[in-house]
Amino acid sequence: MPTKEIKHAEREHALLSASGAHRWLVCTPSARLEEQFADTTSDYAREGTLAHEIAELKLCKYFTDPMSQSTYTRRLNKFKKHELFQDEMLKHTDTYLDYLREITIGLDVQPYVAVERQIDYSVVVPEGFGTVDCLIIGGDTLYITDFKYGKGVPVSAENNPQMMLYALGAYYTYSFLYQIKNVHLAIIQPRIDNISEWEISADDLLAWGEEIKPIAQKAYAGEGEFVPGEHCKFCRAKAQCRAHAKMYTALEDFEMKKPPLLTNEEVGEVLERAQGLEAWVKALKEYALSACLNGEEIPGWKAVEGRSTRIYKDIDQAFEYLKSNGIDEALLYERVPLTVAKLEKQLGKKEFKSLLEEAGLVEKAPGKPTIAPESDKRPAIMNAPDAASDFT
Repeated sequence: MPTKEIKHAEREHALLSASGAHRWLVCTPSARLEEQFADTTSDYAREGTLAHEIAELKLCKYFTDPMSQSTYTRRLNKFKKHELFQDEMLKHTDTYLDYLREITIGLDVQPYVAVERQIDYSVVVPEGFGTVDCLIIGGDTLYITDFKYGKGVPVSAENNPQMMLYALGAYYTYSFLYQIKNVHLAIIQPRIDNISEWEISADDLLAWGEEIKPIAQKAYAGEGEFVPGEHCKFCRAKAQCRAHAKMYTALEDFEMKKPPLLTNEEVGEVLERAQGLEAWVKALKEYALSACLNGEEIPGWKAVEGRSTRIYKDIDQAFEYLKSNGIDEALLYERVPLTVAKLEKQLGKKEFKSLLEEAGLVEKAPGKPTIAPESDKRPAIMNAPDAASDFT
């Protein structure tokens, strides 16, 4: 069974990746600009890769490869030995499997199921291809699902270009065998209880594909204007991109304003420009540190050793030594109650609900008022209880 690392390596050769479509469809030259920068990874990404591999094993066993229990256990145990493995991965991948099982059980016909299937969408995007976590065809409906293990913000399936490109690739691959009329897209984020679903007709999906063809051609050629925005977040060039930098350096324009106070319109404009400022400065610092460590010069800055901290060489040995010298063990530990979220994780959702929620011992307090872009799906609030006291 191929590993996720191999599939990720294959995807790296697709200049216009499905996962980056939300970026290159808006900022067409960005894909070529990113080619200058190495694609790095992180422990969070490696953790996600491991969770995907466990999910792939479970899906293959249930849908496509009825392996023996001993084979399944042996393969699963191999994943459990990984340094980033956590028990909760088993629970969250079960949630993903259960979602897919419900889809197939509810179908009137025996569905076609493919797990981790590489698909080609080059009919629409030059040299475009990617890997679908799971695709199901039942009756006249194509189901495309994406498993996301991260704990970031909820991702919506509605008009999601990554999912739509996967669906286009699957349609062009299977439409000669199946009469596909409807497409169902779903993103499963079990760690934040987010399952987003959206449906589109095959005709509308194909029409969208035709609409983006000329945009994809420009992106492949590296043509067009650089357009900074929220999509810059995961761009490898964001630290040095001049258009991205201009979003924030343009704040200097407000020095030219004559009135001593900004109007509400100007406040909104400043907030719009300033979104992501902290993340951009962090990316700049990371780039500058890397450059300095590689012997390059960043005028006015240098790499230095960070502030040191004291650590135990062996905490068990240290505490045993203290206790042998008359120090009360109670002084060595703090007893801190678990938060609601941590306790739910320890007990499991079912037991937590039956013991605490159904007994009325847990309540959901309203969140503290916060500012958000107009595109945020949460309803606007006014005169929220105690809101005024938060700003006095």
